[in-house]
Amino acid sequence: MEAAGLRFALTSEGAEKDFWKNLRKAVSCGLSKEQALRSLTEVPAGLIGMEAQLGTLEEGKLANFIITSSELFDEDNVIYENWVRGNRYQVNDLDFPDIRGVYELQVNGVPEMEMTVSGSPVDPEIQIKAGSEEAKGVFSRTGDLFSLLVNLEEAAGGTLRLNGLIAGHNSSGNAPSGQGPLKLEGQATLPGGETAAWSAMRTGDAEDAKAEKEKDETGPRSPGAVIYPFLAYGREEPPRQEKVLIRNATVWTNEAEGILENADVLVANGKIAAVGQGLNAGGAKVIDAGGKHLTPGIVDEHSHIAATRGINEAGQAVSSEVRIGDVINSEDIDIYRQLAGGVTTSHILHGSANPIGGQTQLIKLRWGMGPEALKFEGADGFIKFALGENVKQSNWGDNQTTRFPQTRMGVEQVMMDASQRAREYEKARADGGNVRRDLELDALVEILNDERFITCHSYVQSEIAMLMQVADSMDFRVNTFTHILEGYKVADKMKAHGAAGSTFSDWWAYKMEVKDAIPYNAAIMHKMGILTGINSDDAEMARRLNQEAAKAVKYGGLSEEEALKLVTLNPAKMLHIDDRVGSIKAGKDADLVIWTENPLSIYARVEKTFVDGIAYYDAAQDSLMRQEVRKERVRLTREMLNVKHNGGKTRKPAPEKKVYYHCEDVFDEFKD
Repeated sequence: MEAAGLRFALTSEGAEKDFWKNLRKAVSCGLSKEQALRSLTEVPAGLIGMEAQLGTLEEGKLANFIITSSELFDEDNVIYENWVRGNRYQVNDLDFPDIRGVYELQVNGVPEMEMTVSGSPVDPEIQIKAGSEEAKGVFSRTGDLFSLLVNLEEAAGGTLRLNGLIAGHNSSGNAPSGQGPLKLEGQATLPGGETAAWSAMRTGDAEDAKAEKEKDETGPRSPGAVIYPFLAYGREEPPRQEKVLIRNATVWTNEAEGILENADVLVANGKIAAVGQGLNAGGAKVIDAGGKHLTPGIVDEHSHIAATRGINEAGQAVSSEVRIGDVINSEDIDIYRQLAGGVTTSHILHGSANPIGGQTQLIKLRWGMGPEALKFEGADGFIKFALGENVKQSNWGDNQTTRFPQTRMGVEQVMMDASQRAREYEKARADGGNVRRDLELDALVEILNDERFITCHSYVQSEIAMLMQVADSMDFRVNTFTHILEGYKVADKMKAHGAAGSTFSDWWAYKMEVKDAIPYNAAIMHKMGILTGINSDDAEMARRLNQEAAKAVKYGGLSEEEALKLVTLNPAKMLHIDDRVGSIKAGKDADLVIWTENPLSIYARVEKTFVDGIAYYDAAQDSLMRQEVRKERVRLTREMLNVKHNGGKTRKPAPEKKVYYHCEDVFDEFKD
């Protein structure tokens, strides 16, 4: 943050005990002492609007300052005094002695011992060795007076209590000139209650103090490279947009030209500049794709990746005010994994706990960019509706609620009521009445005015028909039925209504609602003239949507071109972005995938995935990044072992299991 020129303050909130230790660690890792001081004084004063009175030592400002033994961030620094508004508060004596070192300890009646004082000057650690016996002492101190408790069963027969005085010293911890080494002395109470004189003469430095000093002299530790995103498979420099000519590929255009053999595609400024044969490179980077296949990027109409902490707002029936776009997680590793499967665009949906759910977010998989940069610019807004078991809570198990609705009839009524409320709200606002702004109803008004579009979680034909009837009666349209495993039963009604269908290829038997699902569903809807796509609703399945589309060749006899369109051009049309993506045509976004084989083959692997002409996935670079991940793991392990070796705190690893969201997932939020 300092290198980036950011203005930031530091706080001890929640870390009071280890604040200085952790701050010194930050300094050892490269934070300048000057910035650390500003972040403790000048910056926070400015953030609370008190820079005229606090934060710097200037004439006219409040007399708030501290007096220390050395630089504030030195390991051995001692705070002597803290002045607040001109009032002096003494923390330690200005002549505070540093007693760390090795001593010859003599107690009358006890064999000679060695005492090592280490740790910090303010809170030292005491270790006493008597022959083969070693024990840790409990130390307390007030100024030059101190007491020490140590249990020595063999040497002393029990616990010794040493009360004493730091006899001769100066602020450096040594005796004043000409008076010899530092000496500790006083009266001991022996285990039997007898008293005896004792003394300790300093003979040298403690080894750990020497080691700490030597470690400090080695300079700051390297924090490692900053990569984008800051996790595995991130890059130090984001990939750049280039002018690229992909030559000699089998090009699946998804346009009237069909599949072109030995064709070229020129990419410039993030767009497809030309498609043909024998194109002039004109200074472009040339990629020989001979024997390989080039397709448009896969568009996943139904996904839940890159959403932070849940995708359902289960406490109410209508939650149209919530937005997935507010919780996009650009560091979800599934973005990278799906690029490796040829996906370039994902429609991130709200869950299915509500008849009317939240607003969705369309993203491009720009790995390494921030959340806002992932969002598909200028795309139409969509919203999630839902039907079936999830909505009426019949499958919520122990977390069953009594929230309305509890029946499929209730689901219908919620949608009717919400539409009516939206119409009345719109009219009242237009009439200039004193009507409170309602974000929930604002989104519903957008639906009624064809400014926001519905994608509806659906399974059973009766409910699918019901929603279309509600939509017709309330004068709005369902854009897409997603899942729709009984779409083959109502394809004629869908065609009349103008609804598209995004389905699974062959998922069934995972709950009662899907018992009538068949693998011919996509092909039947397509042949009935329904705009049909195949979606994932699953982070793992999305990595092989090309294979899911291929199943429509077997189950329904679709041509290979039409099968590929199920995961490219058709979902692009559903999402109203087919003018930008979904086919290979001059002027469209350069969202492209190079495959090693026919993209519908189970043996096909992605060689490169381009988004806006940028190679966000490259199989050759992936192999190198895997090596970098292994190296970084070794480096971090070495760092942790060094900290442990130097006495740092350790704890058992507590890995956080990644949550893979599906439509119905609400229970982990309730349990938390």
